[in-house]
Amino acid sequence: MSKPAKQKVLLGMMAASLALSIGLNPQTAKAAIDVEASASILVDADSGKILYADNIDDQLPIASMTKMMSEYLILEAIDQGQISEDDEVEISDHVRSLSLQISLSNVPLRQDYSYTVKELYQSVAIYSANASTIALAEHVAGSEANFVQMMNDKAEELGLESYNFVNSSGLNNSDLSGNHPDGTDADAENELTAKSVAQLAYHLLKDYPEVLDTASIPELEFQAGEEEVIEMQNWNWMIPGVNAQHEYEGADGLKTGFTSAAGNSFTGTAVRDNMRLITVVMGAETRDDRFDETAKLFDYGFDNFHEAELLSEGYKPEGEDVVSVTGGKENEVSLSTSSALTAVIKNDEDELYVPEVNLSEDLLNEDGEFVAPLEEGQEVGEVFLAYNGEVEDQYLYSNQSNSTPLVTEQAVEKAGWFTMSMRGIGSFFSGIWTSVSDTVTGWF
Repeated sequence: MSKPAKQKVLLGMMAASLALSIGLNPQTAKAAIDVEASASILVDADSGKILYADNIDDQLPIASMTKMMSEYLILEAIDQGQISEDDEVEISDHVRSLSLQISLSNVPLRQDYSYTVKELYQSVAIYSANASTIALAEHVAGSEANFVQMMNDKAEELGLESYNFVNSSGLNNSDLSGNHPDGTDADAENELTAKSVAQLAYHLLKDYPEVLDTASIPELEFQAGEEEVIEMQNWNWMIPGVNAQHEYEGADGLKTGFTSAAGNSFTGTAVRDNMRLITVVMGAETRDDRFDETAKLFDYGFDNFHEAELLSEGYKPEGEDVVSVTGGKENEVSLSTSSALTAVIKNDEDELYVPEVNLSEDLLNEDGEFVAPLEEGQEVGEVFLAYNGEVEDQYLYSNQSNSTPLVTEQAVEKAGWFTMSMRGIGSFFSGIWTSVSDTVTGWF
């Protein structure tokens, strides 16, 4: 074969390999769908499994998607009894002034009228009211600067991979007329990666699912003053009753965002047949585009994946359902799964998942035996599903997987000294008998 011919064959093989990897790897899944945005991700909300990803590690401005972290901290403060939904919130001069800027998303706030935490929170979650967010931040933490520190601390606690919070609302600091939080730059903007935004949404839904009770309200009145009522229409056009063009079956959250730096962004969530998906679209061209591109992600997820029970409760791993025990009244213990294992998997790929056992090393001796005592129902490991497809499943966090606990079916008490002594004597004579037997056998 000539050198040019060999080069053509090599290039063809490389192209075929690249095409295969693009079709299978969620990091480069553009072969399946083409999402027109700076970054995008699709995640199973229950397991954190990534179903589609594009540029998810690029740190970008997030605009009002910032408010998901503010909502998390507000709901946490309520849950822990630090504040109450019925608390009246003081409106500072800065908040009052900002609330009157109609070019920004706001409800007007007065200093001679009372607003509760619940009322301001509703204006944040439904109408993305920026001044209301700052008022609540000041109420929770004493100042927005303190609240921003809480935001960054919580991001670290939740394991967000890349983040920089500079204010509570998502505005550019330059929009705050010199009242940006102490310790932040005058023109700074909140920035996260698409993966980190998805991680934040994942925890918000896990820890405070009630966030959807408010996020899914299509329209609500806000009493700004004695005779001043603001009609708040939800900026999320995908929930029922807001915008017929973009309404999406099962959509019930979560948070839109726009600044000139961030473009049109949106973190969405929708549920069908008990499968909830999280989407993040960053840097779409227009308001309509952020919902159109989100619809692509939802369609891809609901059309190509399903939730399946791959292992039933009480499943006994074949060949590994009994493990030896040392130092116990019994010499072995039976194992089974404590709960069923369900997973979101691609259609027609059920057979590509194989159960594998992972025992807890801290419970085993160097011979691979459990050491007594063991309690009934004690978790001693896990059964996880190994994927035998072309590309390994990916998750929001490295410690996540399709797995279920493996537990003991009975207790094994620690053997007393007499039992252990008799076993030692038995082993001694057994060893002698085996030696004699082998010697006699060797004579013939």
